[in-house]
Amino acid sequence: MTDRIALDALNRLDDAGFVAALGGVFENAPWVAEAVLPGRPYGSLAFLHAAMSAAVRDAPAERRLALLRGHPDLAGKAARAGAMTDESKAEQAGAGLDRLTEAEYDRFHELNAAYPAKFGFPFIVCVRRHGKESILRSFERRLAHTPEQELAAALEEVLRIGALRIDQKVTAADRLPLAGRLSTHVLDTHRGRPAAGVEIELFELWGEERRPVARGVTNADGRTDAPLISGRPVPIARYELRFGLGDYFAGLGVALADPPFLDVVPIRFAVGEPEGHYHVPLLATPWGYTTYRGS
Repeated sequence: MTDRIALDALNRLDDAGFVAALGGVFENAPWVAEAVLPGRPYGSLAFLHAAMSAAVRDAPAERRLALLRGHPDLAGKAARAGAMTDESKAEQAGAGLDRLTEAEYDRFHELNAAYPAKFGFPFIVCVRRHGKESILRSFERRLAHTPEQELAAALEEVLRIGALRIDQKVTAADRLPLAGRLSTHVLDTHRGRPAAGVEIELFELWGEERRPVARGVTNADGRTDAPLISGRPVPIARYELRFGLGDYFAGLGVALADPPFLDVVPIRFAVGEPEGHYHVPLLATPWGYTTYRGS
């Protein structure tokens, strides 16, 4: 989704325009937007989201099942052929599912065959809340569910996907509580002040591979000008933050060994709460450092 619309403007659209604007919020199911037409005008994003969620929950069982069956496989044939909705393409690409190794594609293919054979619909997960490894763990774990458990789990994931799409599509005075945040700062305990000018890189870890996520340089407060991740869920994943301490202390003219004892400092950590606030600071001297989860 690239075209955003203000809630007031959405409320003023005719029926066809309203359905066209929100038809992609639930995968291949414009009937959800049609079901909430009588509720206009919506005074907030929260009310619009609640109405669309209720339309899904209150729909007949066969219609809810059709909604689940309308979702594409993750990293499946439709994904490789590009035969998906624009929303699903963007979401799967954002999770790195368009950049799998052949071995990873093979594993997804196995799971994509086993899952619908047991449950009768494709595996659905809100990929914007997960890294690649977390998606695979969820896939494998949920295969052990009973059909009743998995039907409920899949429906909840559909509603999460819809909420994120509504929040991305419609601008309003309110926002849905969907976003997490990942931030950092560096304190130079050698000089007793924030460390300005430290180069920082953030990677998501895939096995021993690293996927670049964000980079920046600390400002006068020792922080990046903006959080490393904000305005969206922080995917469940393992991460590595890399701090260029060697160059920072060398730039201050601090007497260092050759080569310096500390050069690039990596901090590895994991995120398990996509809507949580993770603050991973570094307290550093040329000879040692410490970190913790802050707030």
